[in-house]
Amino acid sequence: MNDRRYFLKFLGLGLLTTQLAAINKRSLRVASPISPQPILKPPRLQIGDTVAVVSPATMIDKHQLKYVNLVLGQQKLKVKVATHVLDRYGYLAGKDIDRAADINAMFADDEVKALVTTTGGWGSSRILPLLDYNLIRKNPKIIIGYSDITALLLAIYARSGLVTFHGPFGTSPWNKFSVGYLKGILFEGKAMTLQPPTNIVETITGGKARGQLVGGNLSVLTAMVGSNFLPDSRGKILFVEEIREDVYRVDRMLTHLSLAGILQQLEGFVFAQCTRCLDEEDDFPTLTLWQVLLDHIRPLEIPAWYGTMIGHIRDKFTVPLGVEVEIDSDRGTIKMLETAVV
Repeated sequence: MNDRRYFLKFLGLGLLTTQLAAINKRSLRVASPISPQPILKPPRLQIGDTVAVVSPATMIDKHQLKYVNLVLGQQKLKVKVATHVLDRYGYLAGKDIDRAADINAMFADDEVKALVTTTGGWGSSRILPLLDYNLIRKNPKIIIGYSDITALLLAIYARSGLVTFHGPFGTSPWNKFSVGYLKGILFEGKAMTLQPPTNIVETITGGKARGQLVGGNLSVLTAMVGSNFLPDSRGKILFVEEIREDVYRVDRMLTHLSLAGILQQLEGFVFAQCTRCLDEEDDFPTLTLWQVLLDHIRPLEIPAWYGTMIGHIRDKFTVPLGVEVEIDSDRGTIKMLETAVV
């Protein structure tokens, strides 16, 4: 009996040691603290360039991939499909290591001039520790997407200094409005002014402000707080967008950004769109989204507004992360003070 107890105790310690070793091994994947990197702009796109199609998050099917090839071809671009674009692993587009390998490989591929993400959903944050940020900095290229791709855009900007782009997926509607801004910024290298229809602008606090522009999907950004993949918010202009969230959840996320000290460090704030965001549907008392924005943002006393063409909508701007902009919260404009590509 004593021998059996000793064996079980020994076995338990062995399993604990194995588990700790696994934890330590996983910890090696955690990125080291951010070292500030000079801002790096990718080369602009040209007709005939090859662009890579990658799936960093939720899976797509072959019919969606056919559409992506079609719309990119309509822009007179050649398409290179990454190896694991059609992979499936549950709701993900393949295993983490394979999705990350596609991105690393496409940044390393001299033929590829830009990376176009297929869709959002969920999964981008899972691959952040597996990306080679030194490789990315040595091979600067356009990468574009939105929603869950926010995690990639912010992490690459934070850890490599590369300007990234919040804009259409490959599976998005590539309509005249969206393509016009995409081509103006990515092909023609214009420093554009992003100006929405005036009737959708609701000023929270009037005024103008300047700073580097960062942002993306609110829930994805908030979930990155405390990690080594979120850019420093000091002096930044932050834009956020969201979809299908109850108002109390938006309240909770903005509260989290406030408690983390992020909102207090900003020079300006834009809540672009909260698409199909709902108040509680029962009779329980609720706040409106506008009340939540006033509670959290107006006390900051920085230029801020709600309403612009960014997010889960058909007509969308291409928005560069990392460039200097000037915002005017009375007009709802984001004016690029420099080009985003070279």
